[in-house]
Amino acid sequence: MTTPPPISFPRLLITAGPTHEPIDRVRFIGNRSSGRLGIALAETAAKTGWSVRLLLGPTCLTPSDSRIDLIRFQTAADLERLLQTHVPTCDCLVMAAAVADYRPKPPTAGSPDHQGKIKRTDQPIILELEPTNDLLAGVATYRRPDQTIVGFALEPRARMLDSARSKLDRKKLDLIVANPLDTMDSPIIEATIISPNGVVYAGPPLAKERFAQTLLILLTSEHARRAL
Repeated sequence: MTTPPPISFPRLLITAGPTHEPIDRVRFIGNRSSGRLGIALAETAAKTGWSVRLLLGPTCLTPSDSRIDLIRFQTAADLERLLQTHVPTCDCLVMAAAVADYRPKPPTAGSPDHQGKIKRTDQPIILELEPTNDLLAGVATYRRPDQTIVGFALEPRARMLDSARSKLDRKKLDLIVANPLDTMDSPIIEATIISPNGVVYAGPPLAKERFAQTLLILLTSEHARRAL
């Protein structure tokens, strides 16, 4: 009797956590993303047998499963460079990181804050912000046709679904997870998952570890469909 070949799981790349965009060498602009959902997805996938690489921003959380290939980043620019390196070798990409849309414009050489820390005074300071690159849109320019890409849309409830559908279309995603603002940094998520064909999941509030199992099932199905 011939032994069947082992099940081949797709190579999964996940981004999670916030970015910290430096104001000077001490201070930064950040956000409240914990990275909890991305870590839960990575651990669930690793236990299932997937090959998992997790790009994790500056959060105090860390995965416990040693099978996860963990790479840390700090800024949106750091993450952009990591994506350019690792997206070509993955089959599925889940962009769960909360990437800053803006960062402080770097000081010019010779300015008082160029060398390190802005000195405190009694006067107000003005920070000039510049947009960061759109990382998901950038990935869309070099993705392979057989890759599956999942994005996230964190929005106020009133515009959440419309914003998610627009992002799905503009950034050429295969699935998008829409979740309301109040689930940020929470152990609970109240998610709606949308594909180009419509809503494929609209569930009750769940622990992020439970939701990770649901998302992984849908991701497996979507990737299998695209691989045909």
